[in-house]
Amino acid sequence: MGEEEAEKGPLPAARGDPPGLPVGPVSLNVGGTLYSTTLETLTRFPDSMLGAMFRGPRPARTDGRGHYFIDRDGKAFRHVLNFLRLGRLDLPEGYAELALLRAEADFYQIRPLLAELSRLAAERRRRRAGAVLHAAVDGRERLLHFTVRRGPQNYGLSTCRLRVFTANLFCTDGPFLALLGRRLGAAGDPPQEEGPGPRRSAEEGETRSPHHLRLEWAPRPPDLPEAEYAKQKVRPLRTAPPEGREIGTAAEFLEEVLKAALDQGFRVDSVFPDPEDILNSHSLRFVRH
Repeated sequence: MGEEEAEKGPLPAARGDPPGLPVGPVSLNVGGTLYSTTLETLTRFPDSMLGAMFRGPRPARTDGRGHYFIDRDGKAFRHVLNFLRLGRLDLPEGYAELALLRAEADFYQIRPLLAELSRLAAERRRRRAGAVLHAAVDGRERLLHFTVRRGPQNYGLSTCRLRVFTANLFCTDGPFLALLGRRLGAAGDPPQEEGPGPRRSAEEGETRSPHHLRLEWAPRPPDLPEAEYAKQKVRPLRTAPPEGREIGTAAEFLEEVLKAALDQGFRVDSVFPDPEDILNSHSLRFVRH
């Protein structure tokens, strides 16, 4: 997205250009992240800090390779630079660092970007105010037959039941669903990148869209050897650290959903299900007004 490691520093100014200003590609080091762009892009809004910096004398700070250095967040600058290029804000679905991006836009004094961020924040508040969350979980049993070694040249056949759970969650508030997905991450999952939520929370779990999360997991029965459990291509589901509690039943799963939803201003729908039978249900619906 415009990032590029430049092998050479900015080109010297051509005859007739204001002294110290670059021509050709301009290389920036923003908080350790290298970008390459043009003078035209950087001065798109002349009254901004970037516009003033690159319309006047050569900026004083450069790194050891001659790149113009700005001591700000390098990751967020990607979106600032794209706004300068495109004239519009184009963020990933569920972008979770709006406050940071607003702080960067304020530092660079790009007023059109600040106005667009304010509009987006208001739209998000509107969506959050009328959010709906639906969580459904189901379980099925597998009857497993496996061989157990009881001694030298002595093997026997054993049987146990493995309960596999599948949960489907839908929420009109994509960032909340991403938060819930991280709270219900399976043990051993890699850290998630920027975006709307975990792409995989169990061996066969997946997010179909920013508003839908599917999880599949199976607790290991005590009488099932770990090697046989691994062959089933399933995984346990645990809450995020530091608690890291294993979720072994549908009621425990819905309890975690309930706690997260109430923390974020949701309320259980008064008629779905009966309030006295919430955790015995296999499906919960929440609303946030």
